[in-house]
Amino acid sequence: MSAPLLEIQGLVKNFGSTRALDGLNLTLERGACGLLGPNGAGKTTRIKLLLGLLEPDAGFARIVGHDPRRAQDRLALRSRVGYMPESDCLAPGMSAVQLVSLLGELSGLPRDDAMTRTHEVLDYVGLDESRYRPSEEYSTGMKQRLKLAQALVHDPPFLLLDEPTNGLDPKGRRHMLDLVHDLGRVQGKSLLVCSHLLPDIERTCEQVVVLAKGRVTRQNRIDDWLHKGGTRVRIRFQGEPEALSCALEELGLTVEARDGQEWQLLVPESCTDYDALFVAAARHGVCLRMLKPSKESLEQAFLQELGA
Repeated sequence: MSAPLLEIQGLVKNFGSTRALDGLNLTLERGACGLLGPNGAGKTTRIKLLLGLLEPDAGFARIVGHDPRRAQDRLALRSRVGYMPESDCLAPGMSAVQLVSLLGELSGLPRDDAMTRTHEVLDYVGLDESRYRPSEEYSTGMKQRLKLAQALVHDPPFLLLDEPTNGLDPKGRRHMLDLVHDLGRVQGKSLLVCSHLLPDIERTCEQVVVLAKGRVTRQNRIDDWLHKGGTRVRIRFQGEPEALSCALEELGLTVEARDGQEWQLLVPESCTDYDALFVAAARHGVCLRMLKPSKESLEQAFLQELGA
Protein backbone atom coordinates (compact mmCIF):
# COMPACT_ATOMS: atom_id res chain seq x y z
CA MET A 1 0.00 0.00 0.00
CA SER A 2 1.16 3.56 -0.69
CA ALA A 3 2.25 5.77 2.20
CA PRO A 4 -0.29 8.23 3.65
CA LEU A 5 -0.40 11.67 2.13
CA LEU A 6 0.12 13.25 5.52
CA GLU A 7 1.30 11.92 8.88
CA ILE A 8 1.42 14.00 12.05
CA GLN A 9 2.42 12.67 15.47
CA GLY A 10 2.50 14.60 18.72
CA LEU A 11 2.93 17.98 17.04
CA VAL A 12 3.35 20.85 19.52
CA LYS A 13 3.83 24.54 18.79
CA ASN A 14 3.92 27.34 21.34
CA PHE A 15 3.94 31.09 20.83
CA GLY A 16 5.06 32.40 24.19
CA SER A 17 2.49 31.24 26.72
CA THR A 18 -0.01 30.34 24.00
CA ARG A 19 -0.09 26.73 22.80
CA ALA A 20 -1.30 26.74 19.19
CA LEU A 21 -0.94 22.96 18.70
CA ASP A 22 -1.16 20.58 21.63
CA GLY A 23 0.10 17.11 20.70
CA LEU A 24 -1.66 16.98 17.34
CA ASN A 25 -2.06 13.52 15.78
CA LEU A 26 -3.45 13.02 12.28
CA THR A 27 -3.14 10.71 9.28
CA LEU A 28 -4.61 11.65 5.90
CA GLU A 29 -4.92 9.49 2.83
CA ARG A 30 -5.16 10.94 -0.67
CA GLY A 31 -8.27 12.91 -1.57
CA ALA A 32 -9.89 16.26 -0.82
CA CYS A 33 -10.04 17.20 2.86
CA GLY A 34 -11.43 20.28 4.57
CA LEU A 35 -9.73 21.73 7.64
CA LEU A 36 -12.19 23.34 10.06
CA GLY A 37 -11.90 25.00 13.42
CA PRO A 38 -12.74 28.17 15.34
CA ASN A 39 -10.35 31.12 15.28
CA GLY A 40 -7.21 30.22 17.22
CA ALA A 41 -7.63 26.48 16.70
CA GLY A 42 -4.24 26.17 14.97
CA LYS A 43 -5.26 25.75 11.32
CA THR A 44 -2.80 28.23 9.74
CA THR A 45 -0.06 27.22 12.19
CA ARG A 46 -0.40 23.63 11.05
CA ILE A 47 -0.06 24.58 7.38
CA LYS A 48 3.09 26.60 8.08
CA LEU A 49 4.60 23.69 10.03
CA LEU A 50 3.85 21.33 7.14
CA LEU A 51 5.69 23.63 4.74
CA GLY A 52 8.70 24.07 7.00
CA LEU A 53 7.94 27.76 7.53
CA LEU A 54 7.82 27.14 11.30
CA GLU A 55 9.73 24.70 13.51
CA PRO A 56 7.69 22.52 15.90
CA ASP A 57 8.51 22.45 19.61
CA ALA A 58 7.81 18.72 19.72
CA GLY A 59 6.56 15.94 17.47
CA PHE A 60 6.94 15.60 13.73
CA ALA A 61 5.07 15.62 10.45
CA ARG A 62 5.58 13.95 7.08
CA ILE A 63 3.93 15.39 4.02
CA VAL A 64 4.03 13.34 0.78
CA GLY A 65 6.83 11.32 2.42
CA HIS A 66 9.03 14.29 3.39
CA ASP A 67 9.97 15.74 6.77
CA PRO A 68 9.71 19.57 6.62
CA ARG A 69 12.20 19.91 9.48
CA ARG A 70 15.02 18.85 7.14
CA ALA A 71 16.43 21.30 4.59
CA GLN A 72 16.73 18.75 1.77
CA ASP A 73 13.14 17.61 2.33
CA ARG A 74 11.89 21.19 2.19
CA LEU A 75 13.49 21.52 -1.24
CA ALA A 76 11.74 18.33 -2.37
CA LEU A 77 8.43 19.65 -1.02
CA ARG A 78 8.61 22.62 -3.39
CA SER A 79 8.15 20.30 -6.34
CA ARG A 80 5.39 18.16 -4.80
CA VAL A 81 3.24 20.63 -2.89
CA GLY A 82 1.40 23.74 -4.10
CA TYR A 83 0.53 26.42 -1.55
CA MET A 84 -2.11 29.11 -1.93
CA PRO A 85 -1.79 31.43 1.10
CA GLU A 86 -4.65 33.39 2.60
CA SER A 87 -2.92 36.77 2.43
CA ASP A 88 -1.67 38.40 -0.77
CA CYS A 89 1.87 37.48 -1.74
CA LEU A 90 2.14 39.18 -5.12
CA ALA A 91 5.27 41.10 -6.10
CA PRO A 92 4.36 44.64 -7.27
CA GLY A 93 5.32 45.54 -10.83
CA MET A 94 5.27 41.95 -12.05
CA SER A 95 2.73 40.62 -14.50
CA ALA A 96 0.99 37.29 -13.96
CA VAL A 97 3.26 35.68 -16.55
CA GLN A 98 6.42 36.95 -14.85
CA LEU A 99 5.31 36.01 -11.35
CA VAL A 100 3.97 32.53 -12.10
CA SER A 101 6.90 31.53 -14.33
CA LEU A 102 9.38 32.69 -11.67
CA LEU A 103 7.64 30.61 -9.03
CA GLY A 104 7.61 27.68 -11.45
CA GLU A 105 11.39 27.93 -11.74
CA LEU A 106 11.74 28.19 -7.95
CA SER A 107 9.71 24.97 -7.72
CA GLY A 108 12.26 23.17 -9.90
CA LEU A 109 10.99 23.60 -13.47
CA PRO A 110 13.43 24.48 -16.30
CA ARG A 111 12.78 27.99 -17.64
CA ASP A 112 11.10 26.94 -20.89
CA ASP A 113 8.90 24.41 -19.11
CA ALA A 114 7.99 26.99 -16.46
CA MET A 115 6.85 29.43 -19.16
CA THR A 116 4.80 26.77 -20.98
CA ARG A 117 3.10 25.71 -17.75
CA THR A 118 2.50 29.37 -16.81
CA HIS A 119 0.39 29.98 -19.89
CA GLU A 120 -1.49 26.71 -19.34
CA VAL A 121 -2.44 27.47 -15.73
CA LEU A 122 -3.34 31.11 -16.45
CA ASP A 123 -5.73 29.85 -19.14
CA TYR A 124 -7.10 27.32 -16.66
CA VAL A 125 -7.89 29.88 -13.94
CA GLY A 126 -9.36 32.38 -16.44
CA LEU A 127 -6.59 35.00 -16.52
CA ASP A 128 -5.66 34.47 -20.16
CA GLU A 129 -6.64 38.00 -21.26
CA SER A 130 -4.93 39.70 -18.30
CA ARG A 131 -1.71 37.73 -18.14
CA TYR A 132 0.55 40.69 -19.08
CA ARG A 133 -1.06 43.27 -16.77
CA PRO A 134 0.73 44.22 -13.50
CA SER A 135 -0.79 42.19 -10.70
CA GLU A 136 -1.44 45.27 -8.53
CA GLU A 137 -4.11 46.29 -11.07
CA TYR A 138 -6.00 43.05 -10.48
CA SER A 139 -9.33 42.84 -8.67
CA THR A 140 -9.61 40.70 -5.54
CA GLY A 141 -11.02 37.78 -7.54
CA MET A 142 -8.21 37.99 -10.10
CA LYS A 143 -5.59 38.05 -7.33
CA GLN A 144 -7.11 34.93 -5.78
CA ARG A 145 -7.00 33.14 -9.13
CA LEU A 146 -3.41 34.28 -9.64
CA LYS A 147 -2.46 32.79 -6.26
CA LEU A 148 -4.08 29.54 -7.33
CA ALA A 149 -2.17 29.62 -10.62
CA GLN A 150 1.20 29.96 -8.87
CA ALA A 151 0.29 27.00 -6.64
CA LEU A 152 -0.49 24.91 -9.75
CA VAL A 153 2.32 25.90 -12.11
CA HIS A 154 4.63 22.97 -11.25
CA ASP A 155 1.74 20.45 -11.37
CA PRO A 156 2.03 19.22 -7.75
CA PRO A 157 0.03 16.21 -6.55
CA PHE A 158 -0.93 17.94 -3.28
CA LEU A 159 -2.39 21.43 -2.80
CA LEU A 160 -2.67 23.41 0.44
CA LEU A 161 -5.38 26.05 -0.07
CA ASP A 162 -5.80 28.57 2.76
CA GLU A 163 -9.13 30.44 2.50
CA PRO A 164 -9.32 30.23 -1.33
CA THR A 165 -12.57 32.25 -1.51
CA ASN A 166 -11.40 34.98 0.86
CA GLY A 167 -12.92 38.37 -0.04
CA LEU A 168 -14.72 37.17 -3.17
CA ASP A 169 -18.15 38.28 -4.34
CA PRO A 170 -20.75 35.56 -5.10
CA LYS A 171 -19.72 35.22 -8.77
CA GLY A 172 -16.00 35.06 -7.96
CA ARG A 173 -16.63 32.60 -5.14
CA ARG A 174 -18.62 30.30 -7.43
CA HIS A 175 -15.83 30.39 -10.04
CA MET A 176 -13.15 29.59 -7.44
CA LEU A 177 -15.20 26.73 -5.99
CA ASP A 178 -15.70 25.31 -9.48
CA LEU A 179 -11.92 25.32 -9.97
CA VAL A 180 -11.22 23.70 -6.59
CA HIS A 181 -13.92 21.08 -7.19
CA ASP A 182 -12.45 20.30 -10.62
CA LEU A 183 -8.93 19.97 -9.20
CA GLY A 184 -10.04 17.42 -6.62
CA ARG A 185 -12.76 15.49 -8.41
CA VAL A 186 -11.63 15.64 -12.06
CA GLN A 187 -7.89 16.39 -12.07
CA GLY A 188 -7.24 13.94 -9.22
CA LYS A 189 -5.29 16.32 -7.00
CA SER A 190 -5.17 15.80 -3.26
CA LEU A 191 -6.35 18.90 -1.42
CA LEU A 192 -6.22 20.30 2.08
CA VAL A 193 -8.66 23.23 2.08
CA CYS A 194 -8.72 25.57 5.06
CA SER A 195 -11.87 27.73 5.12
CA HIS A 196 -14.21 29.33 7.63
CA LEU A 197 -17.01 29.04 5.04
CA LEU A 198 -18.43 25.59 5.69
CA PRO A 199 -20.55 25.42 2.51
CA ASP A 200 -17.27 25.80 0.59
CA ILE A 201 -15.86 22.72 2.32
CA GLU A 202 -19.07 20.79 1.71
CA ARG A 203 -18.94 21.74 -1.98
CA THR A 204 -15.30 20.77 -2.63
CA CYS A 205 -14.20 18.12 -0.14
CA GLU A 206 -14.91 14.48 0.62
CA GLN A 207 -13.70 14.41 4.22
CA VAL A 208 -13.20 16.87 7.04
CA VAL A 209 -10.88 17.38 10.00
CA VAL A 210 -11.98 19.56 12.91
CA LEU A 211 -9.38 21.29 15.10
CA ALA A 212 -10.19 22.79 18.49
CA LYS A 213 -7.72 23.95 21.13
CA GLY A 214 -4.79 22.62 19.12
CA ARG A 215 -6.10 19.06 18.80
CA VAL A 216 -8.13 17.03 16.32
CA THR A 217 -11.64 16.56 17.69
CA ARG A 218 -13.15 14.85 14.64
CA GLN A 219 -12.05 13.24 11.38
CA ASN A 220 -14.81 11.93 9.13
CA ARG A 221 -16.03 11.54 5.62
CA ILE A 222 -18.55 14.36 5.23
CA ASP A 223 -21.35 12.04 4.09
CA ASP A 224 -20.79 9.76 7.09
CA TRP A 225 -20.81 12.68 9.52
CA LEU A 226 -23.97 14.26 8.13
CA HIS A 227 -25.84 10.95 8.04
CA LYS A 228 -24.68 9.64 11.39
CA GLY A 229 -27.29 7.41 13.00
CA GLY A 230 -29.62 7.38 10.02
CA THR A 231 -31.57 9.67 7.69
CA ARG A 232 -33.44 12.79 8.73
CA VAL A 233 -36.90 13.45 7.30
CA ARG A 234 -39.49 16.15 7.88
CA ILE A 235 -43.15 15.21 8.14
CA ARG A 236 -46.36 17.25 8.28
CA PHE A 237 -49.42 15.60 9.74
CA GLN A 238 -53.06 16.03 10.62
CA GLY A 239 -54.20 14.49 13.88
CA GLU A 240 -53.26 14.23 17.54
CA PRO A 241 -49.53 14.56 18.34
CA GLU A 242 -49.83 11.97 21.13
CA ALA A 243 -51.22 9.45 18.65
CA LEU A 244 -48.39 10.10 16.20
CA SER A 245 -45.85 9.70 19.01
CA CYS A 246 -47.26 6.25 19.71
CA ALA A 247 -46.96 5.28 16.04
CA LEU A 248 -43.35 6.48 15.88
CA GLU A 249 -42.49 4.64 19.08
CA GLU A 250 -43.80 1.41 17.56
CA LEU A 251 -41.40 1.84 14.61
CA GLY A 252 -38.41 2.91 16.68
CA LEU A 253 -38.24 6.38 15.12
CA THR A 254 -36.88 9.37 17.05
CA VAL A 255 -38.38 12.85 17.00
CA GLU A 256 -35.53 15.40 16.86
CA ALA A 257 -37.55 18.60 16.48
CA ARG A 258 -41.18 19.73 16.68
CA ASP A 259 -42.70 22.80 15.08
CA GLY A 260 -46.46 22.57 15.49
CA GLN A 261 -47.61 19.79 13.17
CA GLU A 262 -44.31 19.62 11.30
CA TRP A 263 -41.71 17.35 12.90
CA GLN A 264 -38.18 16.21 12.06
CA LEU A 265 -37.50 12.50 12.52
CA LEU A 266 -34.33 10.43 12.70
CA VAL A 267 -34.92 7.26 10.67
CA PRO A 268 -32.40 4.43 11.35
CA GLU A 269 -30.41 3.10 8.41
CA SER A 270 -32.13 -0.26 8.88
CA CYS A 271 -35.50 1.34 8.08
CA THR A 272 -35.82 1.75 4.32
CA ASP A 273 -39.60 1.37 3.89
CA TYR A 274 -41.53 4.58 4.57
CA ASP A 275 -44.80 2.81 3.78
CA ALA A 276 -44.70 1.36 7.30
CA LEU A 277 -44.70 4.89 8.71
CA PHE A 278 -47.85 5.83 6.77
CA VAL A 279 -49.56 2.60 7.82
CA ALA A 280 -48.67 3.04 11.51
CA ALA A 281 -49.82 6.67 11.49
CA ALA A 282 -53.14 5.75 9.86
CA ARG A 283 -53.68 2.98 12.41
CA HIS A 284 -53.48 5.61 15.16
CA GLY A 285 -55.81 7.99 13.33
CA VAL A 286 -53.12 10.34 12.01
CA CYS A 287 -52.85 11.43 8.36
CA LEU A 288 -49.36 12.23 7.04
CA ARG A 289 -49.58 15.17 4.62
CA MET A 290 -45.86 15.44 3.77
CA LEU A 291 -42.66 13.40 4.05
CA LYS A 292 -39.46 15.04 2.82
CA PRO A 293 -35.76 14.20 3.39
CA SER A 294 -34.07 16.87 5.49
CA LYS A 295 -30.33 17.09 4.82
CA GLU A 296 -28.25 18.34 7.72
CA SER A 297 -25.72 20.96 6.69
CA LEU A 298 -22.03 20.79 7.55
CA GLU A 299 -22.45 24.06 9.45
CA GLN A 300 -25.07 22.49 11.73
CA ALA A 301 -22.86 19.46 12.37
CA PHE A 302 -19.83 21.68 13.04
CA LEU A 303 -21.68 23.82 15.58
CA GLN A 304 -22.93 20.69 17.34
CA GLU A 305 -19.34 19.37 17.47
CA LEU A 306 -18.17 22.57 19.17
CA GLY A 307 -21.17 22.62 21.49
CA ALA A 308 -22.27 25.99 20.12
